Amino acid sequence: MPQVGGKAVDFELEGVLDDEYVNVKLSDYRGKWVVLFFYPLDFTFVCPTELRGFSAKLREFADADAQVLACSTDSRESHLAWLERDFGSRLGYPLLADKKRDVSKDYDVYLEDEGHTLRATFIIDPDGVIRYALMHDTNVGRSTDEILRSLRALQTGELCPVDWVPGEATLTAG
Repeated sequence: MPQVGGKAVDFELEGVLDDEYVNVKLSDYRGKWVVLFFYPLDFTFVCPTELRGFSAKLREFADADAQVLACSTDSRESHLAWLERDFGSRLGYPLLADKKRDVSKDYDVYLEDEGHTLRATFIIDPDGVIRYALMHDTNVGRSTDEILRSLRALQTGELCPVDWVPGEATLTAG
């Protein structure tokens, strides 16, 4: 399992970006920050709230030079049908199809007994190093505001105290 401070496992997956099929390689984003999040399943209850939440904050992620990538074990065809039905075909970031479950297993977020992933978020720096990892139960959605705050804190390269927000002073060593 990749850990914070270790290299992110590279992958190449098919997926859907808005209404088109795409191929996505993590290594294509080298030089940018990446927010990679895993969600359990298409056509469920909490997942669409998260996908809409990331879409609503997409400009803020882009302003922070970060690419958002979403991944589940559903097929690209399922992603496309879900996008068309529930999102008007547009989210603005790729939904990746980990049908073989290799990437989910590589990131140690796959629940074998359930056949899907945990809710998990990884922030990967421009050098391909994982700087943030959060995994939790599938019943609770994540906070895009907290992910953005953590991304911006990581980008300072400084020591950031509890509840730090952009514009506040960071801590100085010594």
